[in-house]
Amino acid sequence: MSSGKKIPERMCISCRQMKPKNELIRVLNYEQSVIVDTTGKVNGRGVYICKSKSCVEKALKNKKFTKTYGFSLETVASELEKIIEQ
Repeated sequence: MSSGKKIPERMCISCRQMKPKNELIRVLNYEQSVIVDTTGKVNGRGVYICKSKSCVEKALKNKKFTKTYGFSLETVASELEKIIEQ
């Protein structure tokens, strides 16, 4: 029997892989603006993306993303790149 805590997993919107929540970046549309949630505690429905440059670039190119989620990642692209570089 395992006594460890269950680690929540989420799916990357770009590569569609399931990964632990702490390995992903959460982006959400909050009060009419797009923000990057580094704490994971901001209210609202968000999407998760891998901390890799290829996943961010793929999500930026994808036109279906904006239609599906109602916001574009282009407004926070520079902030995402800074997080990835760390």
